[in-house]
Amino acid sequence: VQLVESGGGLVQSGGSLRLSCAASGFTFSSAAMSWYRQAPGKERELVAHISSAGGSTNYADSVKGRFIISRDNAKNTVYLQMNSLKPEDTAVYYCRALAWWGQGTQVTVSS
Repeated sequence: VQLVESGGGLVQSGGSLRLSCAASGFTFSSAAMSWYRQAPGKERELVAHISSAGGSTNYADSVKGRFIISRDNAKNTVYLQMNSLKPEDTAVYYCRALAWWGQGTQVTVSS
């Protein structure tokens, strides 16, 4: 199983980024997918979750209305569109499928 995140970087407050997570080694279309994040000195927290078919999504209160999780089962990829970014969104963002995690991608939001 491989989960490879990409799309992180440095952005100014108010900006946008789109993260991608390319999955392989399991039946992607049957698996719910999640994005988590971990800021320095803090615990890893759930950011967004999407059902296997994409019909159901859930978000942390801190990102509701700003982030959108989506997936393309034909491309075995899950996305996280992040808008109106804030400095407190700075963290390493991880993709998760069942018990598997990606290596993470750094998102830094400058004020």
